[in-house]
Amino acid sequence: MALTEAERSPTASDRERVPLRSWLAVVTMAVGTFALVTVESLPVGLLPFIGGALDVSEGTAGLMVTVPGLVAAVTAPLLPVAIGRLDRRVALIALITLMVLANGLSAAAPNFTVLLAARFLVGVSIGGFWALAAGLAVRLVPERSIPRAISVVFGGATAANVLGVPAGTLVGGLADWRTAFVAAGVLGLLVLVALLFLLPPMPAEQVVQLRTLPQQFRHPVVRAGVLSTFLLVGGHFAAFTFVSPVLQSTSGIGEGAIGPLLLGFGVAGILGNFLAGAAAERNIRATIVSISVLLTAILAVFPLAGRTPVSGALLLLGWGLAFGGVPVSVQTWILKAAPDSTEAATALNTSVYNLAIALGALLGGVVATTAGINGVLPAGAVLTLVTFLAVRSARRTTA
Repeated sequence: MALTEAERSPTASDRERVPLRSWLAVVTMAVGTFALVTVESLPVGLLPFIGGALDVSEGTAGLMVTVPGLVAAVTAPLLPVAIGRLDRRVALIALITLMVLANGLSAAAPNFTVLLAARFLVGVSIGGFWALAAGLAVRLVPERSIPRAISVVFGGATAANVLGVPAGTLVGGLADWRTAFVAAGVLGLLVLVALLFLLPPMPAEQVVQLRTLPQQFRHPVVRAGVLSTFLLVGGHFAAFTFVSPVLQSTSGIGEGAIGPLLLGFGVAGILGNFLAGAAAERNIRATIVSISVLLTAILAVFPLAGRTPVSGALLLLGWGLAFGGVPVSVQTWILKAAPDSTEAATALNTSVYNLAIALGALLGGVVATTAGINGVLPAGAVLTLVTFLAVRSARRTTA
């Protein structure tokens, strides 16, 4: 059951009085978020394998990232409205179950059409789970522990952004691409079992209204933050969706080394997350501008400076360092700007984040098909370069 008001009073001993089961439930939702965001971008490191096995071009294979991103972008704001007063525990369990089934279908897909249908279902589960999880985590702990609970849940998404792709690529390289989808499904199954045992009934406290979402655009900082998310994430995924063929064709890196290198990308991204978080405490806008400049520089020079395995690997690590700071810096800016509308602002940013993944991957696919793989790098650089204009457009900041 949810904690009583007395239990939620902000006393000095709140943290010690939080039941272990509550924190385990919060961590389970973080792992669920990690699993879902990982599944969304899982095909990134597997494009050559999947394209070859199902006889589609790498540009067409990029639709495996575009489709769930678009679906998640729509699902994130609409599902909380659509489920009305449905118990949120039931909703989370249903969404994780859908993810497990979709990964099973992906692993068994006989052709690319079936695989895309499975990715559509993945998009529904991603958008709904991510939109609900953070808001539910705060109901499991006392008021004093709410910031920690939110950070844990968002930490799952951040870790997935920097570790999910390399982990999936590593599994795919050691076995095959179908095994990578099976592994993701098994992780989802473990989350499902944990939620069944740890998450208490969570009836809806209020019915989410659709009109509160567009109202967030009236706030200049929220508007600028959401636009920054779109540009940075879209520019990143326009190029990163095709990072595996880029490393092979541009830097001459062997197929077997892609997985370990992307794991290094993930480690660099975690470091970038902590560095950006510390920098954002001092000046959020300057942090976002710095990330934009670094990402732009790396993407712009990669076709020329990344022509050897060593230089390509070093640029990839710098890329991970820069992008690892995107979620924490932009999300912090938005939450500080709208402390009274965190759920609506977070749902909106989640929707735009997934839309940016989808459209970025789609842009990269078009460029890869028409101009070649190396064209995706400058295409991404153009979007990330524009970010500083969005940041400067904000008339006020809480940094």
